[in-house]
Amino acid sequence: MKCIQCQGSLRRGVAPFHADRKGYHLVMDSIPAWVCSQCGEVYFEDKAVDSIQKALRSIDNESSRLAKSA
Repeated sequence: MKCIQCQGSLRRGVAPFHADRKGYHLVMDSIPAWVCSQCGEVYFEDKAVDSIQKALRSIDNESSRLAKSA
């Protein structure tokens, strides 16, 4: 596989994921990903993206419940 940005080679590895949303900051340190050996561009596979989105939805729901009870 080739990097879309620089055409470098992609290698399996891990990469961090950060999100600022609705009053909180989420950090996941080691998400499986394809990482460009030349420029460092990160590509997450669909399965990882689905898991990240599921986690974000869960945190959004809990955050909303906390805000309503305050």
